[in-house]
Amino acid sequence: MHARAHPAAARLTPSASAPCRRRPLESPSAPPSRLRGKKGWLAGLLIGIALPALAQFDTALPARAPRPALATMATTEAAYRIDGARHLYLNHPERIHDGLLPPFLHAIAGVRTTIDAHGRVSRIEITREPAVAREVLPWIEHLIRAAEPYPRPPAGLDTVRWDEIWLIDRSGRFQLHTLSEGQQQAPDSADDEADEADSPPTGR
Repeated sequence: MHARAHPAAARLTPSASAPCRRRPLESPSAPPSRLRGKKGWLAGLLIGIALPALAQFDTALPARAPRPALATMATTEAAYRIDGARHLYLNHPERIHDGLLPPFLHAIAGVRTTIDAHGRVSRIEITREPAVAREVLPWIEHLIRAAEPYPRPPAGLDTVRWDEIWLIDRSGRFQLHTLSEGQQQAPDSADDEADEADSPPTGR
């Protein structure tokens, strides 16, 4: 393989006949006229990636009438979780991730929702914040409130507290842990399990 000949190296000092051009000084407080070179390309790339990542978690969702709440058959708060999760799914079908979740999620959040005697949301508490993607928290609250009214609490209870884990994909779709269909395996994890399966058993 032949090496390509390199062009002659540029001179480090200008020739005596060549005029010396000076770059005009810019005020430190003035914004740069344009982004130059690799830094400008990298900044544009980062902006292009960051902006679409937040758009799918916009809380300005189209207004629509919520679906009527079905009567709950639950007798405890733990059993009510299924009814609450199903009601949320019915009100946001376009936001539900169909099938197994990807191996790497955009965010995981723990949420406790308190439902009053009329099926209205009286309180929302974040019990587990996402490690990085904090922009999903207002989005989660908006989705919960947009699905009111919920099934009324079980008989004998004035309010019900519903603890849920939100599993959120980067696409803006989610599953609730109560009704989750599971998660895909990361490629490295699958390879590790295959290696363990092929390895001979160790004797004692």
